[in-house]
Amino acid sequence: MRVGLGLHPHLAAERKSELPLFEALLPETRYVGEIGLDAGPRFFRSLPEQIEVFSRILSMCASAGDKILSIHSVRTASKVLDLIEQLLPPDRGRVVLHWFSGTRSEARRAADLGCYFSVNQAMLEKPKAVDLIRSMRGDRLITETDGPFIEEGGEPIEPGRVEPAVRKLATSLEIPVDEMQSAVVRNFVTLVGA
Repeated sequence: MRVGLGLHPHLAAERKSELPLFEALLPETRYVGEIGLDAGPRFFRSLPEQIEVFSRILSMCASAGDKILSIHSVRTASKVLDLIEQLLPPDRGRVVLHWFSGTRSEARRAADLGCYFSVNQAMLEKPKAVDLIRSMRGDRLITETDGPFIEEGGEPIEPGRVEPAVRKLATSLEIPVDEMQSAVVRNFVTLVGA
């Protein structure tokens, strides 16, 4: 489990005044997230403010260097990738696209930009998401819980409980569970540079 400094796009409009605090705290962490954009119906109106906040955070991370960012991109994958390409050079930070739901071509573009994809068990219950994940590069997949938003047995999933995601991911990709587990660990080690 890694704790990050974040400013979720759902809160970007009402909390953009906290960007100076974000900048002051940024040197204290390597992990940033969840940040990004959300153009879903509930948050579309705040998209200009989300873009402003996300752009500033990407620029801060580029200046600081060596950050690992978890990025939200609901209905905004192309715009998110454009901003990453413009504002975060590959040698200044690493990107994990959280619960990615873009297109296959956007997933290829993201992988070409060096992005990783975090997968949780709820994603793997959706045939469209499984189809997209099957098209992704295997060396770019890691797991996440998305807890406490994902529940298991009516309770929020516990931090670090990624075994269900690993099992479902192995089933979806038609490979043995132990092979999937090894791949996820290897990908995570590569991501964090450990």
